Amino acid sequence: MEYEPKLTLRDKKKEATAFALAEAAFELALKHGMEGFIVDDVVQKAGFSRRTFANYFSCKEEAVAEYFIGNVSKEDKNMLFKDMPPDTTPLDALYNLLKLQFTSEFLHKLRQFVLLANQYPSLEPYILSVFRRLQIAAQQTLEQFSRGRYADGYTHLLAGAVYGAFVPILDGRLNVLLPGEAQEEDSGAMSFDQYLNSMFAYLHNGF
Repeated sequence: MEYEPKLTLRDKKKEATAFALAEAAFELALKHGMEGFIVDDVVQKAGFSRRTFANYFSCKEEAVAEYFIGNVSKEDKNMLFKDMPPDTTPLDALYNLLKLQFTSEFLHKLRQFVLLANQYPSLEPYILSVFRRLQIAAQQTLEQFSRGRYADGYTHLLAGAVYGAFVPILDGRLNVLLPGEAQEEDSGAMSFDQYLNSMFAYLHNGF
């Protein structure tokens, strides 16, 4: 199995700059709403120039959305799959990737992003973009395992089904508790781990 090369020092610096700007934009959006801050506030909070911001993002909405894109770095994925046996299935690899990627903190922040987008239409186009890019990153990682062993399109189908199943959790259409949320009496809510395991049981066993 081939692993992606480690990031160079320059790559890491660029990645850190983009994340710092994105994190500042997301925190400002949570505190003030999308209409309560401007790009100058973002660069001041992150400690960069407006020109640096323009090198990475076209607008503050894009910066807010970018906060969620690089949640798992290439090195994290290489480390995750390093100890997996060569006969690991793409489905099992995807399960492990999700457990790494969708931490309690990340899930709660992702839900906050969805709620923000529901409140501010300027953010709405970026919801599907975030999930699409997370899905593509996962699908590309799965290709490391499926190349030559599975039919073309298999990893696309897996990543699309799994990442699509997260949207109704985050926008409240499914009654699923995120990690750390307490269940109210007679709510009938399912825990996140129960939902994740049942979803993968369907994929393992068929619908």
